[in-house]
Amino acid sequence: MSPIKACIFDLDGVIVDTSIYHYLSWRRLANELGFDITREDNEQLKGISRMECLRIILSIGGVSTSADQLYELAEKKNLWYLEHVQTMTPNEVLPGVVEFMDYVKQAGIRIAIASASKNAGKILEKVGLMDRYEVLVDGNVVSKAKPNPEIFLRSARELGVAPVNCIVFEDAISGIQAAHNAGMRSVGVGDEKILKNAHLVVPTLGAMSMDELLALQNFA
Repeated sequence: MSPIKACIFDLDGVIVDTSIYHYLSWRRLANELGFDITREDNEQLKGISRMECLRIILSIGGVSTSADQLYELAEKKNLWYLEHVQTMTPNEVLPGVVEFMDYVKQAGIRIAIASASKNAGKILEKVGLMDRYEVLVDGNVVSKAKPNPEIFLRSARELGVAPVNCIVFEDAISGIQAAHNAGMRSVGVGDEKILKNAHLVVPTLGAMSMDELLALQNFA
């Protein structure tokens, strides 16, 4: 048995859902470049870095650019995305998140947020969750995209907790794999068919109980 000493939460799709804002911004960029993307295309972009997302978008449209243009396009998309982020409120925190994080904190379990987004801090501030976690590790301080475990290993290191004592909450296949690559246990938040490799899958954090969390101590 490995006691749970820390919970590491992905941000988008677990705590808030900004996927519509990403989709609208990427679609606006695609349209400007002369093609369109679908919601299904947007699903490919979960849990990966902005530049990786851009490369996928350009591949869908068959568009080639220089390295300088890549950064210009990524920055343009991010500015459009930030326009949406500025409108966010605490009402956009997903159901049950605050209550579950409070239960975790009261149980003496430490909390980190691990997000590939470079805008994670802004989002957490807009939705009023700045006091709910101890450590934030985001795309500003890590460079390797999931399923590389860098973001989770750094979160554990900054918390001072061994990976074996950490539980990761993720909504993306790449994130679940990154957790396992880090030697951590995982909870998939979303569709059980998609996240079947997680140690436990729940539809939302609001459906997660402390009993279920503690039961994960029995997983090797």
